[in-house]
Amino acid sequence: LVRAGVSAPKPDTVVGAGLWQLLRPRMSLLGAVSEGRSMELDAMPVTAEEDLVWDDERARTGEPADPFATARVRLSAATAARVAPLDRHPVRIAAPVLLEGYGAHSEEGRLAFDLAGQRLAVDTDRIPAAGPLTPEAVAASHACVGLLRWDAGEFLLQPLAVETTVRKKTAAVHAGAWAGGTTDKAGVRAEKAATDAVAVLRERAGRLLRK
Repeated sequence: LVRAGVSAPKPDTVVGAGLWQLLRPRMSLLGAVSEGRSMELDAMPVTAEEDLVWDDERARTGEPADPFATARVRLSAATAARVAPLDRHPVRIAAPVLLEGYGAHSEEGRLAFDLAGQRLAVDTDRIPAAGPLTPEAVAASHACVGLLRWDAGEFLLQPLAVETTVRKKTAAVHAGAWAGGTTDKAGVRAEKAATDAVAVLRERAGRLLRK
């Protein structure tokens, strides 16, 4: 297993789906996430803990890759990088998992999955506002790809994508579906507002640099 991550400074005026605007310089990665495609990497730098040092010049978009199909075939055989003893801490746990066949219920306003007689709390606070995935979609789902985390003395599930039933058909909802752009009305409004805000901030930053 490897991790691919990118980051950017976040102004307070950019919220919701507009956050993707800040990361658009990494468009090859965001496009692959939103389109559900694999990526082909060539000599991409990687740390000892299997974190990719992302470079768009070393990546290109590959074939379509459904996250659920990939997880069902490959995830059980995947292995994580070894962590040095002095770096081990429960807060670092973020294990990718595929859950299926569970029942969802709300307990004291908190969503949880019942799986094989065990209860697993779902951390809906970690669901980003910058995508179509919602707590309601998670509650109505029957399959989930997420990260198993340890927080406040218990394991929690951070949903990344779910499969649910819409009009008697299985539909997938992904947290990163809007990464490369969206036609959703609310998402489009947020994108436009973010575009305007980012343009103003860049113009002001340019003025400061010219002084």
